[in-house]
Amino acid sequence: MHLFVDNLTNVDFSYLDADRGVVGETWLASIVLEGALDEQGMVCDFGIVKKTIRQWLDTYVDHCLVVAAQSSAANIVRDQQSIDITWQYQQKELHCLSPNEAICLIDATHITPESVASWCIKQLRELLPNTIDRIALTFTPEDIKHHSYHYTHGLKKHLGNCQRIAHGHRSTIEIYRDDKRDTSLESAWCKQWQDIYIGTRSDFIDTVQKDGVDYDHFAYDAEQGHFEITLPAADCCMIDTDSTVELIASHIANTLKQQHPNHHFKVKAFEGIGKGAIAYA
Repeated sequence: MHLFVDNLTNVDFSYLDADRGVVGETWLASIVLEGALDEQGMVCDFGIVKKTIRQWLDTYVDHCLVVAAQSSAANIVRDQQSIDITWQYQQKELHCLSPNEAICLIDATHITPESVASWCIKQLRELLPNTIDRIALTFTPEDIKHHSYHYTHGLKKHLGNCQRIAHGHRSTIEIYRDDKRDTSLESAWCKQWQDIYIGTRSDFIDTVQKDGVDYDHFAYDAEQGHFEITLPAADCCMIDTDSTVELIASHIANTLKQQHPNHHFKVKAFEGIGKGAIAYA
């Protein structure tokens, strides 16, 4: 007998890619459990499935930097409190220092929905009743009909896991110029921010050059600990404010207004799936 929960939850995170560097991502998680019926006539109580699996994903994957620990691109130094990662890609590199709980090390060579699901299933086995014979976990991206972009950021003032310096989202955006949808502007922003790190100017430390590449260095202290990230300046967008979705929407709207002063704009910026902010200029 099988029990299933479609779209159990979604996870917003970033991962390191051998070609793209740091990539913000959002996946929907669905679960299927196989096992015999218990005395209640259930494979497993839906309440247990939802609470246990959703809580585990929220703790160990959501709002983390997910890293393929077996990749040849990764150099990982770990102690009791922090993980220090250097990631080589496309003749460039990325460096991230974060508290342990902000990094999810996957026993794989590449980050894919399948490799992350396989790793998660091994961890989840110990948390579910032993009457469960098989777990099938799938991750799928949102089916976005128009344009989307992948962004990574950190919110040092946030009291939850958004304070982590390298977590992200795959998001879409709606832009209205003079009350009419402008898909050309949406396409331009999504192309510009395809795999972007949105950094806050007050968190910026300096720009350094290595092997002819400029790197931006960001760092801050938050409730969970000390965070640092250094990555190619070409992959960064520096803004004057924090990078909440409200302020991202305002940044885009105000930038458009400066570029096109004779028009008014409405920007509906999404943060992952089904949530976000609307700004006007």
